[in-house]
Amino acid sequence: MKHYFLLAIFSICSMGLLHAQDDLLDELEGDATPQTFESPAFKAMKIGNLQSTKVAAKGDFYLYVSHRFGTLDDGLSTFFGFDNANTKIQLVYGLLDGWQFGVSRESLRQTYALSTKMKLKSQSGDFPVNLVGYATVNINTQVRKDRFPFLTFDDRLSYTTQLLISRRFSNSFSLELAPSYVRQNLTLEAAQKHDQFAMGAGGRLKVSKRMSINMDYVYNFSRADNSQFKNPLTIGVDIETGGHVFQLLFSNAQSTNEPGFISNAEGDWGDGDIFFGFNIVRVF
Repeated sequence: MKHYFLLAIFSICSMGLLHAQDDLLDELEGDATPQTFESPAFKAMKIGNLQSTKVAAKGDFYLYVSHRFGTLDDGLSTFFGFDNANTKIQLVYGLLDGWQFGVSRESLRQTYALSTKMKLKSQSGDFPVNLVGYATVNINTQVRKDRFPFLTFDDRLSYTTQLLISRRFSNSFSLELAPSYVRQNLTLEAAQKHDQFAMGAGGRLKVSKRMSINMDYVYNFSRADNSQFKNPLTIGVDIETGGHVFQLLFSNAQSTNEPGFISNAEGDWGDGDIFFGFNIVRVF
């Protein structure tokens, strides 16, 4: 399956670079001043599961509703996963220009989360990329003390810190890299390290005025040998509808929180163990 992932990534990147080349040729033929494709590189705050470099403007208030249904592999027994939905509701507010704060609750493992995202540098004629810092702390309230008698509050916590690096190559194509650090105080597998390092990559290819194809993938360098969990791959479509961005996607991870999908993606694309879902974004 790794070969299929690489082929998919290569295909999207190739299509995007062709768009970028066409834009550049148009500029040269038209004797125009070379255009700089500045931020935002992405229309939504997430590419699919992976955070994008988009940051809420000062005073903007976002409502983010995410659904990840159960695995399609269950078939009609759960109506292809629709009976086993995971729902996350997130509120995000732009405190200052280039700095946002968010709070959310996900039904999977009854997880509460706080997050912050800060713009460090924007793409411009003098700087080639967008740089954004992101951090989140998750609180798993489903862990029971009768199962873990010595459980403390700290054991419920998990953290993720990411540096998001994106570039908008053209009006149609953007890419992002996301070196990531995850800390899980209580792991779901005994052999799994608490401290984990991962690299995420994602892209957006605009195919019409209001629609784009998105994909992101995260490789966890610290995954335990013979782990039941996989690296998360998410493929989706963004649809812009006025004040909304509607994201339809397929992923092998049911959680939408960073420690959840980076560390504990339970599905396998090779087995058809995939979760359908969507994100709805509304800004006020």
